[in-house]
Amino acid sequence: MYDPFVPGRFTVAERSMQAFDAVRNRSFPCDMWRPTEPVGVCPIILLSHSSGGSGPRGYTFLTNHLASHGYIVAGLNHSELVAPELERREGETPEQRAARAEAAIASRVPDIRFLLDYVLTEARLEPAPVGIVGHSFGGWTALASPDVLHQIRAVVALAPGGSSNPRPGILPAKLAFKWGRDVPTLVLVADNDVCLPLDGMYEIFDRIPAAKRLVVLRHADHMHFMDNVEQLHEAVRSSPPWIPELDYLQKEMRPIAELCTGEQSHLFVRGLTVAHFDAVLKHNDEARRFLAGDIQAELASHGVEAFVHSAA
Repeated sequence: MYDPFVPGRFTVAERSMQAFDAVRNRSFPCDMWRPTEPVGVCPIILLSHSSGGSGPRGYTFLTNHLASHGYIVAGLNHSELVAPELERREGETPEQRAARAEAAIASRVPDIRFLLDYVLTEARLEPAPVGIVGHSFGGWTALASPDVLHQIRAVVALAPGGSSNPRPGILPAKLAFKWGRDVPTLVLVADNDVCLPLDGMYEIFDRIPAAKRLVVLRHADHMHFMDNVEQLHEAVRSSPPWIPELDYLQKEMRPIAELCTGEQSHLFVRGLTVAHFDAVLKHNDEARRFLAGDIQAELASHGVEAFVHSAA
């Protein structure tokens, strides 16, 4: 019986590499997760992390799950983590900060293009169906990349940036949606997301020019899509903000004890992400039937409260 929530049948190998982009003179730490046993052609999943943070290794709950289900997952530390000119600096003027933010935004899709080229050449992966998953700024990256990377056949966006009216201090990244083809998309969001509220998620979802599905996790915030949910959420809630414009975060974030657990949110993200990629990249009929069924009831049977948002 099809069950995307449980680990897959493959053991997982992890590999870390340094990938040098000669065109931009940047060296990117890259991480890859893949099945250790022969699988045949494995779909490739590109991973895009949120702004700052620990890069792709902040999502091992998802990367290992995907690899155990027969996917090769690859992620890199995006340019804002490796290019000196994109690092935060003390005493920046608002104009300098805005210019640095624009440069970081402009680097994101080229980073993904470089990552895909790298895994297909230097890492010697066979050509295979390609999907992309990203969180926050990485969710924006996942939605922006199909504009120029026509190999991408499926998208999962976790609490993505890109709404037309971002909150103070949130990167003002825009989405053009010039896909020119159907790229089936799954959007997973949180109902108590202080950084990227639900109305912005609905706006982004309505603009996606493809087959799409949006599922909302109840009692969850922005950090529920990463490893170590409880510790990370409370660290963000109690630490001084990166910039004064983010002061509201600590005032509005609910204590983690009032929200769902990391175990619940991880099950939500893992299961639905695998089902989406299985349905689109592997053409798995069982996955298609699963997604066409009562997702809310299925999640409830696993102790997760969520609801499916209907397209406008």
